Amino acid sequence: MAYIGQSPSIGNFQVCDAISVVNGQAAYTMQVSSVNVVPETANHMIVSLNGVIQAPGSSYTVSGSTITFASNLVTGDVIDFIHILGSVLDLGVPSDSTVSLAKLTATGTKDATTFLRGDNTFAEAGGGKVLQAVTGTSSTESQGTETSFTNTGLSVSITPSATSSKILIMAHTTGLINTGSSFAYFTIERQISGGSDTNIGDSSIGLTHLRGDSVQITSVMCHALDSPSTTSAITYQFQRRVSANSGAAMYQGVKSNITALEIGA
Repeated sequence: MAYIGQSPSIGNFQVCDAISVVNGQAAYTMQVSSVNVVPETANHMIVSLNGVIQAPGSSYTVSGSTITFASNLVTGDVIDFIHILGSVLDLGVPSDSTVSLAKLTATGTKDATTFLRGDNTFAEAGGGKVLQAVTGTSSTESQGTETSFTNTGLSVSITPSATSSKILIMAHTTGLINTGSSFAYFTIERQISGGSDTNIGDSSIGLTHLRGDSVQITSVMCHALDSPSTTSAITYQFQRRVSANSGAAMYQGVKSNITALEIGA
């Protein structure tokens, strides 16, 4: 509300401890609650000596927490009070819960999705945050002799929340290949709802190489980081193939899983 007359002053007003003993000197230490205080300047003080308000600069000066009168005080002189006004530009310490965001000079948009940074700007949380995680599993053995990539039955579906998100896919399975000098390859295929299929994995990821006429069981890990640029539903398929060697076959074990993580940009 408006004020009639001069608005009230705001400052760090303090009344110094009483100086009850004068000892023939001009200089005295100013304290509040037995702690030295330092006024802004002599002009930020009201000093009464023997019932008379003293003129700053000519009647007294200040240096640090010391007030020095123009002449030595003698027995019978009384320092009535020293009132420190504080800086006229000092608003003091605001009370709790009294400073609103409207009083800040911060730029940017203030809402439930942003925070105030050290550079006094509102911003969304930085990238790299996991927004969601979806896991698919398979408990069925499968066998394949295809020399082109074929679905293994292990898949996971996820719907990104933003087109800028990345999707990290991690697949794991156990496998067995039953002929010598053969290779087993694994990859990940992206299938966007209403769109075409895309192989996003490196065909050498999870490469298994066997030598000699033997059977070997192996654990296979296959990772891929995708940038689908869509908010449509996506299905990621774990695929396999064997090399063109005659008689090569790949058996996929029953303990298989695939996880898709949406990473915020």
